[in-house]
Amino acid sequence: MTQERHDSERLADLMKAGQDGDKRAYSQLLEEIALIVRRFVRRQRSFLDREDVEDIVQDVLISVHSVRQTYDPERPFLPWLIAIARNRMIDSGRRYVRRAAHEVRVEAPPVTFSDPDANLEQAEYGDPEALRRAIGRLPAGQREALELLKLKEMSLKEASAVSGSSVAALKVSVHRAVLSLRKTLKKE
Repeated sequence: MTQERHDSERLADLMKAGQDGDKRAYSQLLEEIALIVRRFVRRQRSFLDREDVEDIVQDVLISVHSVRQTYDPERPFLPWLIAIARNRMIDSGRRYVRRAAHEVRVEAPPVTFSDPDANLEQAEYGDPEALRRAIGRLPAGQREALELLKLKEMSLKEASAVSGSSVAALKVSVHRAVLSLRKTLKKE
């Protein structure tokens, strides 16, 4: 009996025990197949970074866990496992291509500096007290929408649940509040 066949039978036994509820056997199975899958992915996709390999290994382990009841212990284990690994590698490649199609490569990221004069966009309104007063003069609905969405940084859905307003009403209120604040602060 070859070593690979012996390993496959041992893994099949561990999977069968795991299917029957043996947590130790199942845990040992996952540890061993993680090593096998990692080697397989590295051989098939040697150009991938370590993190990308680990992502695929985790996807395979999750898939194995999700479909573990479909494994037939009378059949060889390794071909079943490798089929899952190949499918997850294909899925990973598709995700990469979709993401890459929308990415813009930048050679050097923009640099920001701690000197306040270097970041003039952030220092547009220099008087926080004037801003506080202007927010206080806003109508209640606009003020609440602004506080929830801009100051507390809630999502539209969260702010809608808290305020009882619709998402559309919150968008309109924030838009009007920002316009009003700009006018008020420009005058001051």
